[in-house]
Amino acid sequence: MKRVSIFLLIGLFFIAGLNAQIRYAILPDSPRPGDPITVALSTPAEEALLLVSGKQVAKAAFFYVDDTSGIPCYFAAILAVPSTAASGAAVIRLNNDKGVLMEIPFRIAPRDFHSETLRLDPALTTLVTTSNEQTRAESARLWQILNTTGNQVYHEGQFVLPISTTRRTSRFGTRRVNQYSDGRRVTSIHAGVDFGAPKGTEVYACGRGRVILARARIISGNSIIIEHGPGIYSIYYHLDTITAQEDSIVEAGEIIGLVGSTGFSTGPHLHWELRISTENTDPDIYVDRPLLDKTLITSKIFNIRR
Repeated sequence: MKRVSIFLLIGLFFIAGLNAQIRYAILPDSPRPGDPITVALSTPAEEALLLVSGKQVAKAAFFYVDDTSGIPCYFAAILAVPSTAASGAAVIRLNNDKGVLMEIPFRIAPRDFHSETLRLDPALTTLVTTSNEQTRAESARLWQILNTTGNQVYHEGQFVLPISTTRRTSRFGTRRVNQYSDGRRVTSIHAGVDFGAPKGTEVYACGRGRVILARARIISGNSIIIEHGPGIYSIYYHLDTITAQEDSIVEAGEIIGLVGSTGFSTGPHLHWELRISTENTDPDIYVDRPLLDKTLITSKIFNIRR
């Protein structure tokens, strides 16, 4: 029994020593539901898992970040706290090819969301309640895109707003009740931000990236999806006109289309959405801070100030 206890103590000291050698940074320290989290490491890892109450609620793959200014390189993963996550204690578990590399405890800050009711006419009720081969194929294609994690970083800085108007008709994470014309009520969570604007208003790419999809879809109307980094996609729905071309590179602020009211829409507006490793995320966060804040990350990992 004594020998077993000694081996357990040796194992614990080994793990503690290993964790002490791994330099890491988490940004921000206390994210809210719907916020993205950047995890940066001085050593390679495969994936970061977000655990709340012991249950995995999000994950993201690590990618290599090369800094050409002479600062040591590092590895990063960007994941998102689901908007449904409870506030309080949480853990980020880091895995490599041999298993668990380390676990990092942190806290999820509380957050309140708006609520609203949408009353749908018979045409919109039929649109969202009817499933056919095309809608199923479009849904499958969307999830195929969102589940794809590349290794190219197209954008590192802050996002620009995708439209000049400041009028918002629905906010991220809003708890919705869809009131169907037949009397049924279905709850949902709004995955993005809606900007109310006249038909024909210009829509801009929020950041540099590769256009993955630019075509008409039944539910979301004329739609654009742009890849900004590994597993990071911005989405633009209900456009009247699409000007961006699939597989092209667009720059932040470049016109990609015009506001419309196509698909499941009650009036002219832009639905702007951000997905990180498939999870819907508050896109306004990256308007206020960089997608990859290299200065802050390297200062935390390597204690280097620039």
